[in-house]
Parts: sequence; C-alpha cells; structure tokens
Amino acid sequence: MMQLESTLTCPSCGHQSVETMPTDACQFFYDCKGCGTRLKPLAGDCCVFCSYGSVPCPPAQRPVHCCLGLLRFEART
Repeated sequence: MMQLESTLTCPSCGHQSVETMPTDACQFFYDCKGCGTRLKPLAGDCCVFCSYGSVPCPPAQRPVHCCLGLLRFEART
C-alpha cells in the first residue's frame, strides 16, 4: 500500500514536519517551517521526500520510478 505522508527533517535545524506528498509528481523544493531553509533534493534523489523524508515519494514507491521522466521534462521547460 502506498504511503502518502512523510516526516521531513530539516538538515539545518532538525525541525520535523509531517507533510502529505503529491501523488502525481515529485516535489523539488520545500521551505523548512522551522528556519526557512529551502531544501532541494540531494544528488541522485528525485525530490525532497526521497532526501529528507521518512518515506520516499509516491512515484519512488512504485515499481517503476516515473520521477526521472518528469525531471527531464521540467529541465527542458
């Protein structure tokens, strides 16, 4: 079963926030509610949930990761 909530942990201040993840796309940016730091994915990750979350994003939970195609499309626009 796909999980739609993930606890994001800010690497700057340690603030944790439970967030509902989008099911149809990867979230590239997230502004920490504790210190305001803008989080972006670490190298090799498709989104902030895969880098800083307790649960990877819904597209990464699928057997075939669709995020890579979305990221390539967004890079061209």
